[in-house]
Amino acid sequence: MRLLLGIVLACGALALAAVLLVWLAERRIEQLARPWLFDDPAELPAVDVGLVLGAAPIGPEGGPNRYFEYRLDAAAALWRAGKVRYLLVSGDNSRTDYDEPSAMRAGLIARGVPASAIYRDFAGVRTRDSMARAGSVFGLRRLIVVSQGFHAARAIFLARADGIEAWGLAARDVDRAYSIVTELRRYPSAARAYLDVWLDTPPRHDGPPIAIGVDPPN
Repeated sequence: MRLLLGIVLACGALALAAVLLVWLAERRIEQLARPWLFDDPAELPAVDVGLVLGAAPIGPEGGPNRYFEYRLDAAAALWRAGKVRYLLVSGDNSRTDYDEPSAMRAGLIARGVPASAIYRDFAGVRTRDSMARAGSVFGLRRLIVVSQGFHAARAIFLARADGIEAWGLAARDVDRAYSIVTELRRYPSAARAYLDVWLDTPPRHDGPPIAIGVDPPN
């Protein structure tokens, strides 16, 4: 009985330590990114490219995903403010019937951004891949990331760890998350970002170089 109690207590202590660790990881990333993260395009420097991080176009309830829509609103505002000349939309296209980058491109065109200013990264299956490919495939050394603040902070952390000079535009956050999983996933994702930096995790997919502003939009 005492052995069983000891095992339960040890498991509880380990679980509590894991929760504390991922919470601290997320808080630390937010602190590190704060000097470069803004919610007003006017406060950002002018660079050539804004990188818009992907999300599912359709939310769990079957309507437009608010995370997706707010990111596109922010990206279009960034482009209209003249802070970027081009937008790189990076998302998941791992299935033939699922294409985040093309949906993002269509949404930006509907918001007044010309197709000639939009490039697509079809292999941004997660934030690490989007940021790593921004450098290795698209040759970017300076960029502005567009996403909700907690997500943009993690992207800034990953980019600067790779030597990319990154700023962030925080899109409007969702007032009420779709689920508790949606709200809490940012914490283990932050811990994984640290692991990606420490292990220098490569993107899952490589590809031929694409020069934004030189090569035609894909």
